[in-house]
Amino acid sequence: MAHLSEEIAGDERGTLLLFVEAQRTAIRESLAGLTEEQAASRPSASELSLSGLLKHVAEVELGWLRMAQQRKNEIQRTPETWGDSFRLVGDETVPAIQAFWDGVTAELTDFVRALPSLDETFPLPEAPWFPKNGKVSMRWMLLHLVEEFARHAGHADVIRESLDGTKAMG
Repeated sequence: MAHLSEEIAGDERGTLLLFVEAQRTAIRESLAGLTEEQAASRPSASELSLSGLLKHVAEVELGWLRMAQQRKNEIQRTPETWGDSFRLVGDETVPAIQAFWDGVTAELTDFVRALPSLDETFPLPEAPWFPKNGKVSMRWMLLHLVEEFARHAGHADVIRESLDGTKAMG
């Protein structure tokens, strides 16, 4: 995958996409050099694993993309399967989840680039955590992805350091 910084203009849209990508990169890099077993381990007090975080953020990004596109999300979670969004199941592997996320990333980037304006809005689904009849802008969605990915990049830093002492910042 080409570096987004080589492809995206420095305007508001490009800047937001670069901030989203910076946080994606932090999460991806937290898995560098690990085995599947290490990536699935939970060496800190948290229930989170690096491979689980990877899967979660990929699914979250797909969910927001589908909401923005006003299309049905092909990944449907129920209360019973919600926990599967935080762990690899069946024959899932870190490379397969990374490839899936790369595809979602490319689709989201193309979608955002093609928008007439970041002021375009889309409706939020009915959920206890969203306002009734709520709408958000594409700009809001990108900022939300920065927030979501930064939170989980921080989790990934702690997990990786707990696992083998590797620190994101040196």
